[in-house]
Amino acid sequence: MNEKIHHGRNIKRFREMMGIKQDALAHELGDDWSQKKISLLEQKEEVEEELLRQVGEILRIPVEAFQNFDEEQVVNIISNTVHNNDQATGNSLYNYYPNFNPIDKVVQLYDEKIALYERMLKEKDEMMARLEKLLGK
Repeated sequence: MNEKIHHGRNIKRFREMMGIKQDALAHELGDDWSQKKISLLEQKEEVEEELLRQVGEILRIPVEAFQNFDEEQVVNIISNTVHNNDQATGNSLYNYYPNFNPIDKVVQLYDEKIALYERMLKEKDEMMARLEKLLGK
């Protein structure tokens, strides 16, 4: 548990989660930055706090997220939660069987769509009648 948290890897993870390319991050950091320099930054185990602050402002993520995020701990927490939930409920995420007929749901959605369409047509006819009445005056 005393392993160091890899700041660069965390920057990369959060950047990718935000859908931001290395070029875009480099552009936001300023003229001294390039895609290659961002790539090198993401390989560094420890990143200076000022630089983490700048990246955090751009990604709108607190510096503490880069400094404290440990993927192994997250995976363990998720894994244990799922495992404990499966034991408690007797269910498994991999053995999920819906308690409804999917075809019935499709038919229900189709009927709702038709009802909505008919309601829209009725409202259109009412609007046209009002417009004709207004134009007739």
